[in-house]
Amino acid sequence: MSSALSALGITDLPLFIAAALLLNITPGPDLLFVLGRATVQGVRAGIAAAFGVAAGCLVHTAAVALGVAALIAASPLAFEIIKLAGAAYLGWIGLRLLLARPVDVESPAQAAAPLVAIMRQGFLTNVLNPKVALFFLALLPQFVAPQASAQAWGLAFLGVVFAVGSFVVSVPIAWAAGRAGGWLGRSSGARRMLERLLGGLLIGLALRLALQRA
Repeated sequence: MSSALSALGITDLPLFIAAALLLNITPGPDLLFVLGRATVQGVRAGIAAAFGVAAGCLVHTAAVALGVAALIAASPLAFEIIKLAGAAYLGWIGLRLLLARPVDVESPAQAAAPLVAIMRQGFLTNVLNPKVALFFLALLPQFVAPQASAQAWGLAFLGVVFAVGSFVVSVPIAWAAGRAGGWLGRSSGARRMLERLLGGLLIGLALRLALQRA
């Protein structure tokens, strides 16, 4: 294993894993999205959101390995376009939750968003955040030797490790939030309150993202 890592130019893998786990439990748009979805719609929805977020991490990984993230970092216009697209997407999801009509709690199939849609939302929430792209650009190269011949593969390997860590950290959070939300969701009034809280949270995250600077 160590020889394979050396061939990829990877250095201090245990330190990278520890840093990745700590960073993944730090509250941010991705973790809050998973938490909100699990609370409103249950454990499976939270896990679907976590899977989407982890998949988004792989896109940022590919961007770093291919040099796209460096281009975004060097182009204020590209940063602004991606940032505003992400803010608009989060705001749109939030408004839909705020304006949705109440649904009878006895008819969960009508109220529940499809898991595929939740995965897509988690994916886009992550991908359309340029701060994540810049974060990957700053973090991953620190653990790959610059003279490594397979540097791109080393960066890709670390990105996969980070994405797996994101999913592993998010699942127990989704489980706990889903259990708590399931208890509250037995009341149609409580379910509607949770949906409005999630909608307000997403709109707040959209405003925060829109006001970010590179």
